[in-house]
Amino acid sequence: MRFVFRVSLSRVFLGLAAALALAAPLSAQRTNKPLLHGKHWIGVTGKPLAATAGAMMFQKGGNAIDAACAMLGATSTMWDTLGWGGETQALIFNPHTRQVIGVNALGVAPTGATPKFYQDRGMSFPPEYGPLAAVTPGTPGGLMVMLAEFGTLSLADVLAPSIAMADGYPIEAQAADQIERMRGEIEKWPASKRVFLPNFDEKNPAKRAAPRAGDIFRQPELAATLRKLVEAEQAALAAGQDRKAAIMAAYGRFYRGDIAQELVRGTQEQGGLITLADLDRWRVKLEAPVSVNYKGVDVYKLTVWTQGPAMLQALNLLEHADLRAMGYNSARYIHTLYQAMNLAYADRDFYYGDPDFAPVEPVRGLLSKEYAKARYATINWQKNDVNARPGDPYPFQGATNPFADLLKNWSPVPSTSKAKPAGFQVASAMTPDEAFLAGTTSIQAADESGWVISVTPSGGWIPAFIAGSTGVGLSQRMQSFVLDAAMNPFNVLEPGKRPRVTLTPSLALKNGEPFLAFSVQGGDSQDQNLLQFFLNVVEFDMNVAEAVKAANILSYQMQSSFGDHRTEPGKLELRSDVPEWVQAELKKMGYKFTLLPGGVYAPTTAIFIDRARGTLQGAASDYGEDYGIAW
Repeated sequence: MRFVFRVSLSRVFLGLAAALALAAPLSAQRTNKPLLHGKHWIGVTGKPLAATAGAMMFQKGGNAIDAACAMLGATSTMWDTLGWGGETQALIFNPHTRQVIGVNALGVAPTGATPKFYQDRGMSFPPEYGPLAAVTPGTPGGLMVMLAEFGTLSLADVLAPSIAMADGYPIEAQAADQIERMRGEIEKWPASKRVFLPNFDEKNPAKRAAPRAGDIFRQPELAATLRKLVEAEQAALAAGQDRKAAIMAAYGRFYRGDIAQELVRGTQEQGGLITLADLDRWRVKLEAPVSVNYKGVDVYKLTVWTQGPAMLQALNLLEHADLRAMGYNSARYIHTLYQAMNLAYADRDFYYGDPDFAPVEPVRGLLSKEYAKARYATINWQKNDVNARPGDPYPFQGATNPFADLLKNWSPVPSTSKAKPAGFQVASAMTPDEAFLAGTTSIQAADESGWVISVTPSGGWIPAFIAGSTGVGLSQRMQSFVLDAAMNPFNVLEPGKRPRVTLTPSLALKNGEPFLAFSVQGGDSQDQNLLQFFLNVVEFDMNVAEAVKAANILSYQMQSSFGDHRTEPGKLELRSDVPEWVQAELKKMGYKFTLLPGGVYAPTTAIFIDRARGTLQGAASDYGEDYGIAW
């Protein structure tokens, strides 16, 4: 690993000491999850059992997309901070077309979901939990479209591990304890209570109602729903339809058949808004991603219906800084990262939203190198700018800002919010350590034929509202909308519209060939962690195992995408192993930081495609239950 520190001769000893201290946390990193090496295939995801599901598909002769779909189904069945009614976002490199394809399987706001509907009920934002937090389910459709378009196996093959797990699997402590922690919410909804609280005792309500770690957790209603999908596929094949059409017959049963009918009935029964017409109209979109080039590496993200372009904007800004010379996690380096993220996220908070709804977001201006240069020139190098604001990218694409008045009066703190500040996608019952883990799951897979995929699915996390007898826990993504155009005119709630989400898979190519696939859990922290992971590899020559373990920083200065959408200017999270003199410098620059334990890492997962050796490398951080398998 190579670190460059430029110091004067008169300060050589101080510089050497600083260099050694700053590098020490990296060289001292040791992991129980070693760097994975594979020649034929590799899969990494949020749970060991789910990684095994991916390996089973490779063993059947499937490709990376088959494996990713099996891992997606398994993590959804395990409620790995997502459920089957959540949303799926993916980037796929197709070795035949040499193109990166975006998969948009995010649900939409249902009929009747308007700002007035929620405001009339005394809400400043849609709720965090329950049927009124739900957009239409996206994960089932996303899985089936990816499998039909890019996989090779049958839906029966890919869903077999999920069905077996729904029949009963030994639940892990993270999910079991989260169920018990959130039982107060779960008890509000009959189907959720039936599934999640098998030990509920009316006579002894203080008794633990959730399963305990290692108990066999059974979901017969979900198993029945998944079997119905396989039945639809098998019936279509028996009728002479081809593989793709048969998978899409299962898609039709979920979104237009008896599964849809029960999902709508169960949701509306509890006050939800989703209709059969909403499910019928919804479509998975295969779309072009956006990208920027950073020092010879093309970095791809989904467009502005996610927060992904914020990382691309930050890379454009950071091209103007000599990060390597600053030294890994020096005060100057941390300040530079924080200010770049401030500017990129301020733009996210104002300009990002569903591009299918007018007016169209100024994507070309936002990702312009000239716009980044102009924004970089505004950075205060002495103090943190607690008043960082969105810029105006429209002149950089030859247009006029239609929301100039809103931009002029924009405030980073929503005036409508009276609640206490919220962390990143966390429930108030969670400890800070547990909160850091909360967010979503991640999936990467790659194979020797050249298929590479990065997925960040989420939604329907515990305490999920389960719709009727489907066993399907619905998304809570409605809370990511705003109800006031003054906050973000592009992300105001409207029926049929997708909320702007934090979910952000990543792919990077070098010379047109796959280089990195990476993603992470953690709500608004995702592109912060992914930015630092990428810089760890590209600027500081870390391998992917070192890069996922390295000591990241987190900013809370942007608007939270959850709960009350609160911002906390100047708040910084550091690892406790960041040297004290770096902490002291940051205090002088106006930062208010909290220290996370030295063993806490961003729960990033990643694959590196080693062209020189013709092999695949993968990694998952020690923090959390993310796991990978390679061959």
